[in-house]
Amino acid sequence: MTKSKLYISLELILLFIALPLLLLLPILLIIKISVALVGVVYIFWNLIKNKQLRKSSLLKLSVSKQWKSIVIKFSIMIIGSTLLMYFLNPENLFIVVRKNVLMWISVCFFYALFSVYPQELIYRTFFFYRYKTLFPNTTILIAVNAIMFSLAHSVMKNWLVLGLTLVGGLIFAITYNKSKSVMLTSIEHSLYGSWLFTLGMGEMLAFPMPQ
Repeated sequence: MTKSKLYISLELILLFIALPLLLLLPILLIIKISVALVGVVYIFWNLIKNKQLRKSSLLKLSVSKQWKSIVIKFSIMIIGSTLLMYFLNPENLFIVVRKNVLMWISVCFFYALFSVYPQELIYRTFFFYRYKTLFPNTTILIAVNAIMFSLAHSVMKNWLVLGLTLVGGLIFAITYNKSKSVMLTSIEHSLYGSWLFTLGMGEMLAFPMPQ
């Protein structure tokens, strides 16, 4: 292994494995936040340094076959998740919309803009650009990306969340790999997260919920 690949491999381990696991440890919150911020700053510094945050790439919105695929997958998810919620937790079905419409609108907006888009820049734009040399096989790159994305949600300490984010990670990684559009992938990611919040599963995903 060359020095360059060794460095990038260690970087991957530190940023996408060690850091999420660190957040699970019983240490001061300020330490966790500080380390996470250092990691995020490093990633965005790297993206800027290597000209991965150009306006053309940030705003690129593919209008290809991906839209049809996204609609089909999202429709299946809506049906499956609604049935699951109806049978397992019917009292919380659409609880946010029923109790606080303003909260629902506000959370969906801020989630898409301040949570999803930065996540996609980190887990799709940065990850695919930075580690494609480590995983020249695209299938393996997508699988590793999905696993790392799921691991990032381990802080929620919920196996269902890990399962959902693993599946979501696969879907978003495939979309990004085909479209090369972080905007399109962010829209898809926002649809999934906002729908689960709308459905009433927001508490499990650390969304604010009405009292």
